[in-house]
Amino acid sequence: MVWQPKLSLIFLFVMLTPVFLRAEPGPTERYWLKIGAKNKVERTRVVETGASLEIAKDDYVIAIGDENQREQLEKMGMLQTSYPLSTAPFDFPQEDSQFHDYTEIVAELRKIASDHPNITQLTSIGKSVEGRDIWKIRISGDLKNASALPAAIFMGGHHAREHVSIEMPLFLARHLVEKHAAGDAEVTRLLSGRDVHIIPVVNPDGAEHDVSTGSYQYWRKNRGRNENGSFGTDLNRNYSYLWGMGGSSQNPDAETYMGTAPFSEPETRAIRDFVDAQTNATMLLSFHTFSELILYPWGGTDDPVADERDRSVFVTMAKTMAKWNNYAPMQSSELYIATGDTADWAYATHNIFAFTFELDPSDMFNGGFYPGQAILPEVFRKNLQPCLYMIEYADNPYRVLQSRSQTYGLRSPLLD
Repeated sequence: MVWQPKLSLIFLFVMLTPVFLRAEPGPTERYWLKIGAKNKVERTRVVETGASLEIAKDDYVIAIGDENQREQLEKMGMLQTSYPLSTAPFDFPQEDSQFHDYTEIVAELRKIASDHPNITQLTSIGKSVEGRDIWKIRISGDLKNASALPAAIFMGGHHAREHVSIEMPLFLARHLVEKHAAGDAEVTRLLSGRDVHIIPVVNPDGAEHDVSTGSYQYWRKNRGRNENGSFGTDLNRNYSYLWGMGGSSQNPDAETYMGTAPFSEPETRAIRDFVDAQTNATMLLSFHTFSELILYPWGGTDDPVADERDRSVFVTMAKTMAKWNNYAPMQSSELYIATGDTADWAYATHNIFAFTFELDPSDMFNGGFYPGQAILPEVFRKNLQPCLYMIEYADNPYRVLQSRSQTYGLRSPLLD
């Protein structure tokens, strides 16, 4: 999803639409859809067609959908214009050596683990539909007693086309081990009393499929074969809390297809079983792209978190982290209702303070899902302190509600 594109570029997009419409759509063609939607009720109607909402403005949204969703929105009187996605002029350059494919992800994790054996453990938490391992690296200054230490979980790559969300966890893992090896006082202190788990790519099959042809496929889902012959379930609609209660689709062809049942997919079952076993976990961050947002529960209902103290933690943390990355903090459902997502499940099931970051860029006109490798250092720079902040407060998230005069390393100027 994306927030607030530039109006001049929207005008260019609308003016060029007739040129794009000359392309002949294939049987599984997907479209950019510009749709009139003035509030979150109307935005929720859009996502319930099965389209994935990518940009939200005051009076319209832009989404990705197939011919079926395009026709539905046209019949609903909401569709303003559309063009085949295959002709979109915002494609990522074919060669981008700084992004990691699956083989390179595994090699990077193995190198981190082999270079820093005293503070890391590399394990597979399960396998994908196509049999790829879903790798998790554990980092702690006290591995022997790590299960008794407060834990923070970071993950990326639920959605295949969101490659920046895979790079951020890899950057974080590399930063922690390298700073620890260099004797950095702040990182050494943090890791001495914490249990950090990093899962760079939840959806390895989808991520590989997205780059399998030499040009990007705009693929979102996993690669499970559906009963109607189509492929894929939206993994971030497949968790159990309020599953299927809105903001997802029962249509297997849809971008937001929720699957046949909660945890119907091996990838989400792997995350479920892993998180279930981490009884010491208090923090979870799921990276996505794009739109520069910090989101917290609930996403599946308009109701705020009922526990006032917990709600204050979410709001305080989101606003504090926004001071570093300049993202917009909000309850997820302020955009639209979406049920079955990771953060709602983690908080509802385990009382884990779970957030979703929609990373850079801000909109598709700055690169969207494929912004180019030059963006990566800035994304990491902006989001490092929020990650360290979550690790710091994993021992007791309610500490964020204490006096702002208390200091914590590099954070003190922001909290004074």
